Amino acid sequence: MTLITRRGLIGGAAASAGVLLSGCDKLAQNEEFRKILFSGEKMNQGLQRALTNRGALAPEFRPDQMSPRFRTNGTRDPNTPDYNGQAAARFANWRLQVQGLVARPLSLSMADIRQLPARTQITRHDCVEGWSAIGKWGGPQLSTVLDAAGLSDRARYIVFTCADLYNGAPYYESIDLVDARHPQTILAWMMNDALLDIGHGAPLRLRVERQLGYKHAKYVMRVDAVASLAGIGRGKGGFWEDTVDYDWYAGI
Repeated sequence: MTLITRRGLIGGAAASAGVLLSGCDKLAQNEEFRKILFSGEKMNQGLQRALTNRGALAPEFRPDQMSPRFRTNGTRDPNTPDYNGQAAARFANWRLQVQGLVARPLSLSMADIRQLPARTQITRHDCVEGWSAIGKWGGPQLSTVLDAAGLSDRARYIVFTCADLYNGAPYYESIDLVDARHPQTILAWMMNDALLDIGHGAPLRLRVERQLGYKHAKYVMRVDAVASLAGIGRGKGGFWEDTVDYDWYAGI
């Protein structure tokens, strides 16, 4: 959660400037005001990072603490012709592309990914919709894949492109290198000691345990290392960030 919310920034500005509440909608639609607002959010992100230990581990739980039901978040089934064909073949032909600012671009099959050293962790998923659940995840650490690809010194962010479509375009999300190299950030292909099911992101999803659920991209097809988020969607780092102004940094 952010220490200073966007609502708090607007409210503080309104109080100090004597802006009437009836004018807030007009302000929010003003491009110059939005630029000021987002510059404040960037300052807030910097403050939050300075006050928190981003290398700290998210809490892990015992098997008996796992939730009997783990709801799905976001897309429940991409239901595109390509995805349906992949699912029918049990994802035998699925490839994870690792591209961008890397020395050795990779194209990994699910068999390749399942042969990588895996980390398992029982963690709590906190959804922005207001629910939480505890589940067990397994898969290689993202850092293992990035190291195999030879990450460039120019890379600053990792972008995930997915098989599910929103408004006809693939879902996408991004994290910075601090979260990308966090030991609990994994590309999960297992959930609760079984292969991921479709509702939970089969065959491969991101688990970035220090962030809210919408950052945990499902149906991951491509991983790109980039120097900037400019030019990706609307430049704010993810589908929900671009479309409804979710925070790019959703740390918890």
